Amino acid sequence: MFQDRTGSRVPNVTFHTRRGHEWVDVTTDEIFAGKTVVVFSLPGAFTPTCSSSHVPRYNQLAPTFKKLGVDSVVCISVNDTFVMNEWQKAQNAYNLIFLPDGNGEFTEGMGMLVDKDALGFGKRSWRYSMLVRDGVIEKMFIEPEVEGDPYEVSDADTMLRYLAPDKPKPLDIAVFSREGCPFCFKAKELLRNAGLDFEELVLNRDYTEQGLRAVSNQATVPQVFINGQHIGGSDALETWLQQHKAA
Repeated sequence: MFQDRTGSRVPNVTFHTRRGHEWVDVTTDEIFAGKTVVVFSLPGAFTPTCSSSHVPRYNQLAPTFKKLGVDSVVCISVNDTFVMNEWQKAQNAYNLIFLPDGNGEFTEGMGMLVDKDALGFGKRSWRYSMLVRDGVIEKMFIEPEVEGDPYEVSDADTMLRYLAPDKPKPLDIAVFSREGCPFCFKAKELLRNAGLDFEELVLNRDYTEQGLRAVSNQATVPQVFINGQHIGGSDALETWLQQHKAA
């Protein structure tokens, strides 16, 4: 049975990190002292759920967390610093701090070190998240002890609901564009001026016309999608933003 360590201090350890060509030791105090930190820990770099869901969503919501008073969002895994650095690069997750717990000292101190020998992983971390204020754990979300790799409560959206239960989630916005398109430029400026983050997909780099027709039934750009809803081009987006602001 994993222990909920709410109210306890985080373990006092040193993380051995690699920056460029130099070793840099980072202490627990440097990460947590006098700061509000969101931590999420997971079984391993480059593993399916960790790469497809856990890291990307925390990276996406990190700016939202910071607006709520969080100083940093930290990802911890029982991997060495070289693996963690390459994983951060592959995920393009530069809104996060990746900490290598290569010897499992922090994870063991948290009581979250588990045996993954059956998968050839050795000792790894159970999946959990926590909010830490000045080195003291305010809240923990620990995945249930069931078979496999449960992913139910340690996600970024659960943490967001804890931090701001009445705050709506940020909109998920995608803009299908092409280089040199003035209407695409207009759509992106409209979103920026409204303070809305978006993901841009560029023709012949991220998608083809066939893909655009498949998802939007359109062959022109831009095509804007918000929370799964097809908005349309720049004029339609402008109308949507006016209505959204009025609401």
